Amino acid sequence: MIKVRELQKTYRIPEKDPGLIGSVRSLFNRKWIDRHALAPISFEVAPGEIIGLLGANGAGKTTLIKMLAGIMHPTAGTAEVQGFIPWERKNAFKQQIAIVLGQKSQLWPDLPAADSLLLLREIYGLEWTAYQKRLDFFLDTLDLRKLLKTQIRRLSLGERMKFELVAALIHEPKVIFLDEPTIGLDIGSQRAIRSFLNDYRKTFKPAMILTSHYMEDVEALCERLLILREGELVYAGSLSNVSERYAQGRNIRLRLKDESLKRVLIETYPLMREDSEQPGLMRLHISKDEVSETVLGILKLAPVTDLAVEEEDLGNIIDALQTRKGVRG
Repeated sequence: MIKVRELQKTYRIPEKDPGLIGSVRSLFNRKWIDRHALAPISFEVAPGEIIGLLGANGAGKTTLIKMLAGIMHPTAGTAEVQGFIPWERKNAFKQQIAIVLGQKSQLWPDLPAADSLLLLREIYGLEWTAYQKRLDFFLDTLDLRKLLKTQIRRLSLGERMKFELVAALIHEPKVIFLDEPTIGLDIGSQRAIRSFLNDYRKTFKPAMILTSHYMEDVEALCERLLILREGELVYAGSLSNVSERYAQGRNIRLRLKDESLKRVLIETYPLMREDSEQPGLMRLHISKDEVSETVLGILKLAPVTDLAVEEEDLGNIIDALQTRKGVRG
């Protein structure tokens, strides 16, 4: 369980005038400015829930994760993670959390995975039977048994990421922070990681926070989102509500029975375009209020073999929220 109340972080950094004179002057009369990395934020994450923490680079995601993981002290506000205050860094708290970093390994590259996992067993003080039971579960679920004695540096990126998950989860943490867990992986490995995380959540019910720039991760794993913009929370609500509340239009996709009618269609709907990668596929973006009228108009003008109305791309909606003020969901 994660409970956050008005948590915020402000950095006090020195300001210096340019040039040598500015450097000398700052030695005797230093000026300071406050940089607000994270404005007051409040939320909760229940056991068995994965929430998506989204935002552009520099939005405050890493700052928030570091505070919840006990790496950084806040300027103000409170947080409880499994009943602990994270920045007190009690050993019992460390036993309750895990951090999975897609771009940083906690495994020793020159050792086989088996040796790294045995060392983690000693660090966490895991009883042998419980350790072996959990290890067997991971090896079978992720199909890693045949790779257990292979040197980490000789594994593929997808295989290494699976072992990173094993290393992070071997002590059965109740709170998990996932930072870009599928970054750089091929499509098959991404799907395998998502499927595993979903199954793991349902079985063991940890509270999880996911940061990712891949919308496939967000859509597959998260029911709720927190979206940050320049340190401020601009959206807090369900994933489904993002499209319902902020989508500005719909996309119409169609194929004509008689392609000679393309010209007529484009003359009537000047914004209609043929897909550059799929010849014969026509696309038109319109406002939500125009859908019924436009579809009926198209069908009157030209017979079609296929027609679909699609919602606006979730990634585009979230990008828009990250660049302008939003409303809480």
